[in-house]
Amino acid sequence: MKRNKGAKAIALYGMLIALAFIFSYIESMIPFPVPIPGVKLGLANLVNVVGLYTVGAVGTAAVSLVRIVLVGFTFSNPGAMLYGLAGGALSLLAMILAKKLDWFGKAGVSILGGIFHNIGQLTVAALVTEQAGVFTYLPVLLAAGVVTGAVIGLLGGLIVERITPVVSRMG
Repeated sequence: MKRNKGAKAIALYGMLIALAFIFSYIESMIPFPVPIPGVKLGLANLVNVVGLYTVGAVGTAAVSLVRIVLVGFTFSNPGAMLYGLAGGALSLLAMILAKKLDWFGKAGVSILGGIFHNIGQLTVAALVTEQAGVFTYLPVLLAAGVVTGAVIGLLGGLIVERITPVVSRMG
């Protein structure tokens, strides 16, 4: 029985990693009509939102880390991976804290994730370029984080409602 539960968990995490990886690829193919560097929809964050509410913080962190590394090696470079790791880590920490404190619903948790992802990436950009001027992008990136975070959070909430019964039966 215990071996079967482990196999189900591995299959679930593999599915989440694959979905996040595919969403990252799809997003790279979609032209986003905003001329500001770093603004994107954040489709892979959909997996983070769903993961937080179905498999928990530790499992979601593992899925996110694997996805960022795989995408970094497959579609970009180590520099881009550094930005992704910083944004992803700060985003996930904010989302975990907000969920744990029960301050917001799923959309609010996702909005915080979008905002903190942008803050993490700008912080790395400021450190790499040694220019605090990159923070002039912050207002636009915060607005984008709110809008895209809300969209992803609403979608994530709908998905969580539908798959939670299935995931809970796996345990």
